[in-house]
Amino acid sequence: MKIMLCFNSQIIKKPLIAEVILETGALVNINKATIDITGGELIINVPDEDAKKVIKSFKSRGVDIITLEKPIVRTDEECVHCGVCISVCPTNVFKYEADGSVSMDHKECIQCGACITACPHNALKLSR
Repeated sequence: MKIMLCFNSQIIKKPLIAEVILETGALVNINKATIDITGGELIINVPDEDAKKVIKSFKSRGVDIITLEKPIVRTDEECVHCGVCISVCPTNVFKYEADGSVSMDHKECIQCGACITACPHNALKLSR
């Protein structure tokens, strides 16, 4: 499960990820991190069976949580299936289907934003 963690400046200096991993025993993969003096956002991937206890543990430490069921949202009316997103995605979220349409595997998305920047029809946006 993809989860966005939002930290404020008050808790950014604490080893929260290490504490949660030690407490829950869950494997946590950091897909994306943006951290500065004012706070931070991390996108993590956690096995589905551990998600509830990981979320509970982060919340108990003052971290705001957003579950990302679909990290990237596509507006089908705008998408012309040109495939630009396929060429720029570092994790192969997008692929051509036999009928020429572009499909998405949301589980692979790390919310890097490369597809959003590259899309000539502005058919993609980050989920929140």
